[in-house]
Amino acid sequence: MDYVVLGNDLNTWMIAIGIAAAVSMALYAAKRFLVRRIGAFAEHTATHVDDMAVRVLKTTSTAFIVAMGLYAGTQWLLLSPKAETLLRNLAVAILLLQIARWLDVGVRGWIDFYRKKRGATDVAATTSTAALTFVARAALWAVILLMILDNFGVNITTLVASLGIGGIAVALAVQNILGDLFSSLSILLDKPFVVGDFITVDDLAGTVQYVGLKTTRIRSLNGEEIVFSNSDLLKSRIHNVRRMETRRVVFSVGVTYEVTEEQLESIPGMLKEIVSAQPQLKFDRAHFKSYGPSSLDFEVVYVMQTPDYGLFMDTQQAINFELFKRFNRAGIEFAYPTQTVKLSNPEVLRGEAANETYDGTEERRRPAPEPRPKSQ
Repeated sequence: MDYVVLGNDLNTWMIAIGIAAAVSMALYAAKRFLVRRIGAFAEHTATHVDDMAVRVLKTTSTAFIVAMGLYAGTQWLLLSPKAETLLRNLAVAILLLQIARWLDVGVRGWIDFYRKKRGATDVAATTSTAALTFVARAALWAVILLMILDNFGVNITTLVASLGIGGIAVALAVQNILGDLFSSLSILLDKPFVVGDFITVDDLAGTVQYVGLKTTRIRSLNGEEIVFSNSDLLKSRIHNVRRMETRRVVFSVGVTYEVTEEQLESIPGMLKEIVSAQPQLKFDRAHFKSYGPSSLDFEVVYVMQTPDYGLFMDTQQAINFELFKRFNRAGIEFAYPTQTVKLSNPEVLRGEAANETYDGTEERRRPAPEPRPKSQ
């Protein structure tokens, strides 16, 4: 027992090895105990947090447990300050790597949970969350790497400054791509629309088919695919038709000026009866709106209780059929564009027309001139 190895006798080395083994076994037993107990608890709950805790604990590396045990054992040994500093830095680096592993698994687990939760109703989440996962994991590992370098005494101030300048240069070079990337994340988080929604952007309309990292693709009513840049899309005014809950409908009816006073006054009530008789709508109003150039104009407003466009068209068609029948029975005529010309002196014009003659080609001829008297 008088042998000395690296400044410590064999008894000291045996105690250090025993401490390392005991700490390693204790940490391993604690890991298994926590995984078993939390796992059993998670089976009887509907929350996602306990499932995530089990998933994170299972990723605790055996190498990390052994390294922590060895570091604990070395605390019993007499080592030089340089060796103690090196072991401490190694232990901190291994601990930081394990923490990064826990956080990385946690981020990916949350993303997977979000995809499963939203995948049935939001297909775009699969693509957009991929970008969010990449950004979060890259930031996590970059911070951990900088902390490890700083732990070993590396001056990271210059490195961070260099990375900052390089990052600015790269950002300026790819600012359009980065703008579309962050717009994709904005679509993911804010959800102005999802895949399957029918939207209108300015004068273009269609069904959203794909939301990517840079572009969003829409299938128009004519069948062609319209590709929008994500940043340009968010700058536009988007009308999401799928999220419509009700549909307000306004239509006009014009009747001729030859209608009688009694017929004119009966039209608003007739319109109300026709519209109110239709199912799944709420009558709003019917009024004699204005005197048109060739018609007396009535305006009708009602609200469909469903956004279904096909049902709206069926309802409007039924209203038009019934309106035609009721007006026909009441002797009310629908107006159409007409013009009436008022002549200031119709008698003179009729006399001139009687003296005009026309040939087979309907070319207008002037009346024959009267003979002039010859001068004496």
